[in-house]
Amino acid sequence: MLIFSAQQVRKNLFLLALSIMLLFSFKTIASERTLLFSGGPDGGTFQYFSAGISEYLSKELDGYKVLNEASAGSVENLRRLNKRESDFGITYSGDLYLGRNGRLSNNARQYRNVHAVAYLYGAPAHLVVLDDKRINSVSDLVGKKVAVGAVGSGAAASAKRFFESMGVWGKIEPQFLGYSEGAVSLGDGLIDALWVFAGYPNSAVIQAASANRIKLLQTYTEAQKNGKLFEDFPFYSKVVIPADTYPGVDYDVVTIQDSALWTASSRLPGDVVEKAVKLIYQSEGLDHLVSVKSTAKAMSIDSGLTGIVTPVHKGAQNFWKSKGKTLTEVQIR
Repeated sequence: MLIFSAQQVRKNLFLLALSIMLLFSFKTIASERTLLFSGGPDGGTFQYFSAGISEYLSKELDGYKVLNEASAGSVENLRRLNKRESDFGITYSGDLYLGRNGRLSNNARQYRNVHAVAYLYGAPAHLVVLDDKRINSVSDLVGKKVAVGAVGSGAAASAKRFFESMGVWGKIEPQFLGYSEGAVSLGDGLIDALWVFAGYPNSAVIQAASANRIKLLQTYTEAQKNGKLFEDFPFYSKVVIPADTYPGVDYDVVTIQDSALWTASSRLPGDVVEKAVKLIYQSEGLDHLVSVKSTAKAMSIDSGLTGIVTPVHKGAQNFWKSKGKTLTEVQIR
């Protein structure tokens, strides 16, 4: 008969307990599924939101680890989600709408496997001019130089849509400059107007307003009266940039905006999406996102479906309906 010393017994019990703990740990790791969340360029707003949502869901969504991935931005996220190279992403409503209908620039593919989940924040148009009497409306820009954003940027694409709808794209001189360069050029008299398509307050507009007396044109009012923008591009909506957001601009600016949306692969199970949205829209989830990026203050139950003109993921539909939200026919298609 084998006789073990007390020390050997304790050692064997310790090894047994350790083996059981490791076994359960391996089972937990093995059963934990990884979800990929596609954000944007490092330092950009998309990436802040993607990282914030991923971090919170990794802690709170049982059985899942959510990894944040950098990307080139909205259109790349659309492509990744459509191929299911990512599970979640951030996409502009405009790109989602145009991609679904095969109308992306130089790309006739229809991206049908990407669904909206929720509104994150708005990207309003700022049409900045110097505060003199020369330019008071879009029509006054005919023959003038307008900085519209870098070549291939979302800002440049939105500028072309806006000015084409107003019938003046072929009558202005677009200058493909980044925001900061455009702000300097406006002050130096090298351009006549600066187009910025980004959340407010925007640093380039602050830069222009700090060095010069500026004014912002009312793009929504003009588009509604004179153009076909909302007919051709229904993802644009009305937004007000409050008075005193920028130095010297002491009036409300009624402008247009696109919406940055939380999106998901249509093949992601509905129960996973519903749980994820529920976690983010509880007070702790929203507080976490605001701590990551103050722009998240725009997120609420009331604003949750803002700017969405494409189908909403089934899981997200269940969540929004449970909150008393009425979805449009397009959103439930």
